[in-house]
Amino acid sequence: MSGDGLEPGAIVEAEVEKGVFRGRGLARVDGRVVFVPHAHAGDRVRARITEVHAGWAEGSLVEVLRPSPGRRASPCPYVPRCGGCAYQEYDSAAELLLKQAVLLESLARAGARWDGAVAAHASPEAGWRMRASLHVERDDSGLRLGLRQEGSRRVVDVERCLQLSEAMNRAARDFHARLAGRPQLAARVHGLELFESPDGRSLVATLETQLERAEAPQLASVGSGVAGLTGFGVRTRARSLEWLSGTPFVEASVLGLTLRAHALAFFQANRFLLEPLARTVVGLVPPGDSRILDLYAGVGLFALPLAARDACEIVAVEQSSLAAEDARASAERHGLRVSVRASDVERALAELPPRPGERIVLDPPRTGAGRAVVEAIARRRPETIVYVSCDPPTLGRDLAIFAAHGYRPDTVELFDQFPKTFHIETVVRLRPV
Repeated sequence: MSGDGLEPGAIVEAEVEKGVFRGRGLARVDGRVVFVPHAHAGDRVRARITEVHAGWAEGSLVEVLRPSPGRRASPCPYVPRCGGCAYQEYDSAAELLLKQAVLLESLARAGARWDGAVAAHASPEAGWRMRASLHVERDDSGLRLGLRQEGSRRVVDVERCLQLSEAMNRAARDFHARLAGRPQLAARVHGLELFESPDGRSLVATLETQLERAEAPQLASVGSGVAGLTGFGVRTRARSLEWLSGTPFVEASVLGLTLRAHALAFFQANRFLLEPLARTVVGLVPPGDSRILDLYAGVGLFALPLAARDACEIVAVEQSSLAAEDARASAERHGLRVSVRASDVERALAELPPRPGERIVLDPPRTGAGRAVVEAIARRRPETIVYVSCDPPTLGRDLAIFAAHGYRPDTVELFDQFPKTFHIETVVRLRPV
């Protein structure tokens, strides 16, 4: 390791010791930790220092002097400009091992150490996304539609994103062409949301805009004729949704059930791991006669298959009224007895008296469940908790709180729901000890 001093702008050389969360490599220069995006364990790199803090610094990758064994040439031409991926320059086997290590370290750092095995579920690395949020930006150089540049707000115009299906890429480029031809309207559009069914039979799109509600129909001609669209809507400045054509729903077949999902409702992103994830979660919930609570239930991905398996009372709690209505519609379609509550989770837990032998599925957003919800769950003394997390640091924080109340994991499984990105999906089963 060498360096001329850790000041912003300094160029240093270092050996990358390990990968850490958010797709960064950890190196040391003159005893100080330096985090370098797109640098992998075993790389020797040259980096430019961008920020200096007490005890650590941030850098940007200048050159890989000696690549690690897992490094490859990126199949994506937008790396490293585009900030949508962290591991396109890492082969899939090495990426999965790295994510297992990052998960374990994140749990340990939060005081939720796990010494057992971590089963890992791999995903194909291309075409996995069912949902995509793309940014729109227009200036004197023209219109760009894609993802933000690494470390910048500037949008990288992406002709073809490897995360998307061919149908989603075609739709995105059609929108690009139509918006480019309507510059005055395009100036008031800042995003494009695409949502495709797992089987590719339906594709809905929503433009995020600064338009007033009465102006939204002006964009109808932009959506008309876009390849493969089965529905198109516009979000206005006031965040209302004006649906202009087709249906706002897609459908997904999961464990023999057809689930409906609104364009604005939360749904898992990976088409290839959707059913394996649902099968795993359902399988980790032991059968029984007592109630099952599915918290942060979304459109019922776990609650409905559980209702199809067990005859017990099943309560799905979901704050989004759109997702809750999807869950109700799908349950009615299949004649399943699921009580769907459009409610804040903390309030629902306060209103529902605990039951002996209760089982709980917990699938919070990236911010995690948090202390109040975790402690409310622990006070109920459920027989089993199955926690589905998309963020290792907040998962570790919540597991440490559960541990303080006598709940320990007996199963940890990693799902590579977001291949080539730094995100990690984890399923943990907890039982009282």
